[in-house]
Amino acid sequence: MGNANRAGKSARASRPPADGGAPAATGRLSLLGVFFGVCTWLQFLLAATLALPVLLLTPQLSRRRALVSALARLALRLAGMRLEVQGVDRLPQPCIVVANHSSYLDGVVLAATLPPWFSFVIKREMSYVPLAGTLLRRIGAEFVKRGDRIRGARDARRLLRNAAIGHALVFFPEGTFSTDVGLLRFHIGAFAAAVRAGLPVVPVAIRGTRRCLPPGSPWPRPGVIRIKALAALPTRRSGRGKDEREQARLLRDAARDALLGALGEADLDAGTRHRCQP
Repeated sequence: MGNANRAGKSARASRPPADGGAPAATGRLSLLGVFFGVCTWLQFLLAATLALPVLLLTPQLSRRRALVSALARLALRLAGMRLEVQGVDRLPQPCIVVANHSSYLDGVVLAATLPPWFSFVIKREMSYVPLAGTLLRRIGAEFVKRGDRIRGARDARRLLRNAAIGHALVFFPEGTFSTDVGLLRFHIGAFAAAVRAGLPVVPVAIRGTRRCLPPGSPWPRPGVIRIKALAALPTRRSGRGKDEREQARLLRDAARDALLGALGEADLDAGTRHRCQP
């Protein structure tokens, strides 16, 4: 019996992690892993530095976004991160994309794969980060303030106006990510904007970024990243008030259920113990 228990434990320890999850800790990071991570960050920094002057001098937003998309694809390729994309070429225009969030790489991956008519909705703190803030502003990112009711409400109204005139938006409705593998609670903002504007919502499942850059780790690693656009969820315009809020809630739940099914991960809606602020 003792030998059987030891064999069972050995088998579980050697079992590879599920696709999209972070690999089990192996104790000490290898020297090769550190070297690869340093080289990856240096080439990301070099790509951003080289892009900045061009972005500052390029007048058209669509061209700036196309440039950033090409650089993001190149940076990921050089880092050994292979993209497998499904369904993105069939996205309705305009629409609102909602994606799961499990790594700092998620924004880079979507910038590399989505068409250049999308604006990313990002927490306002990122606008103050040197280099990154300038790059994000030049590609038309929409910044929102969290934790400030007055400014947050003003940002929300701006997003609603932009959605109402047909701007395509990208949200990470979890707002953060966790060291636990699974899907966190969704905030309602993306879905309220979709209902107000009558835009379809497209859930996009991202798998593999958690393995390539795990939460809580500074060291990227090569791997396969899969991006799949799921079926669009239609909306209809309605009067403001209770009906609009109910539609947004139903839309949120439908998008979340679709992503849970596509990802095959745990439902962490009950709360998490360990959060990382991206």
